[in-house]
Amino acid sequence: MPQFFLNKRLIILLISIIVLVALVGYSLSGKSKASWPEQFVKDVAGFGENIISKPVGFVAGFFDGAKDLRNTYTENEHLKKRLEELAQLESKVSDLSKENAELKKSLDIEADLSDYEPINATVISRNPDNWNTQIQIDKGSVDGVKPNMAVRTPEGMIGKVTKTGAKSSTVKLLSSTDDRNRISAIVQGKAAAYGIINGYDAEQRLLEMKQLPVDQKFTKGEKVVTSGLGGIFPSDIFIGTIEKVETDKMGLSQTALVKPGADLYDLSHVIVLKRTLEGDESEGSGS
Repeated sequence: MPQFFLNKRLIILLISIIVLVALVGYSLSGKSKASWPEQFVKDVAGFGENIISKPVGFVAGFFDGAKDLRNTYTENEHLKKRLEELAQLESKVSDLSKENAELKKSLDIEADLSDYEPINATVISRNPDNWNTQIQIDKGSVDGVKPNMAVRTPEGMIGKVTKTGAKSSTVKLLSSTDDRNRISAIVQGKAAAYGIINGYDAEQRLLEMKQLPVDQKFTKGEKVVTSGLGGIFPSDIFIGTIEKVETDKMGLSQTALVKPGADLYDLSHVIVLKRTLEGDESEGSGS
C-alpha cells in the first residue's frame, strides 16, 4: 500500500511536469492569443499588482501633497515678507520724495527776500494738546535763530519764533488763538487793504484777518501776504487766499477768513528767515 501511493505520487509529478512543458511550449509557439492558463496567471498577477499599487500610490501621493503644501507655505511666507519690505520701501520713497520737493522749493525764495538768509529746519516735536498752537524745530541760537523771526514753508508763512534754545526753538503758528499772536498783512486786490492776522477757525481750518475796511469789497481767491510793516518780517510772504468776508458785530470793520497757503496740519520742514543786516529784532505785539 505505501509503495502504491509512492508510485502514484511519482506518476502525478511526471504528468505535471509534462503538462507544464507542454504549456510553456504552447505559449512560445508564437500565437497571438494567450492560453487560458497563461491568461489566468496574468489576471491573478494583475489583480495582485492592482491591490498593492493603489495603497502605495495613495501613500506616495500623500507625501507628495504634503511636500507641495510645505513648499507653498514657505513660498507664501517669503512673498508676504517681500510685500512688507516693498510697502516700507514705498513709504520711505514717498517721504524722501516729499522732503526732496520741499528742499527744492526752499531754494526758490523770492527775490524781495534777498535781505534775509533762509535757515532750513526740521520739525522735531508737536504736542497733540496744542497742535494748532506751536511746533518745535531743530535749529536754535547757535544756528542764528532769534525770537520774532518769520517762519515759512515754500507754500507760505506759518508763524514766528517765540523762544530759542541752543539747538532748538519754539515756533508759534498763525493758527494760534493767542491774542498777542498778530501778523500785519495786506490783501492784494484791486485796491490794497491792510489788516491783522489774528485768530483761527479750527472747524473750517481758516485764518482770521481782522480790521479790514468796512466799505471795501473783497473777492474770493484774492491773495493775502505779509505787509512788512515794522521792519521785522519781510514783505510779500504769501499767507493764503480769501475764502469769504464777514462784517464784525460792531459793523466798524470786516473780517476775512483766509485759507492758509501752507498746510499747518502737516509740517515737517520749515524755513526760518534770518535778517542779514542785523538790527532791532524786538517786535512788541505784531509785525
